[in-house]
Amino acid sequence: MQLYAHPFSSYCQKVLIALYENATPFTYRMLGPDDPPAGEEWAALWPLKRMPVLVDQGRTMLESSTIIEYLHLKHPGPVKLLPDDPDAALDVRMLDRIFDNYVMTSMQKIVLDHLRPEPDRDPYGVRQARDMLDTTYRWLDGAIAGKTWAAGDTISLADCAAAPALFYADWVHEISRDLPNLRAYRARLLARPSFGRAVDEARPYRKNFPPGAPERD
Repeated sequence: MQLYAHPFSSYCQKVLIALYENATPFTYRMLGPDDPPAGEEWAALWPLKRMPVLVDQGRTMLESSTIIEYLHLKHPGPVKLLPDDPDAALDVRMLDRIFDNYVMTSMQKIVLDHLRPEPDRDPYGVRQARDMLDTTYRWLDGAIAGKTWAAGDTISLADCAAAPALFYADWVHEISRDLPNLRAYRARLLARPSFGRAVDEARPYRKNFPPGAPERD
């Protein structure tokens, strides 16, 4: 099984957490200048050139949530990233989409805007993204109250999405101290060995994060 990914990518970290949780063996095809053939293979597999891409026994899986569901079905381990109960699984999938669509996407909009040339920047879009983060943060603070992990007492697909989303989002738009549940949840995610490993693997690339990465995590 091969994973085409980069350690600093939030969506790649999402899949790496799932792999590390169950110590699932795989070959890490790191995308970058050190392995040009990996980049060529990745582009041939997925012309949109979005990370990550998983290849297993000739089958190509795209999109981080789908990859994690694939791992759950084809390479199960002691940590079940989706519950057996269909209703509980719906809650996990719902939270996964919330973290991706409203936290991760908003964070990326702010970051990508910073990378644009000054004349092409979109202050209105950035304000919208920050408002979306504030609204989503407040909702999440209530939704996870009394829970250890996003959907309950066990880690799941939702937490794989939450960890990199909240990690980077807090860098660009800090979670308010008035939201103690969400701040504590982010800290628990950082303390989880699987995500801690992903964070450590990405440390050499922090200097590339605009406008510079904080040293507090």
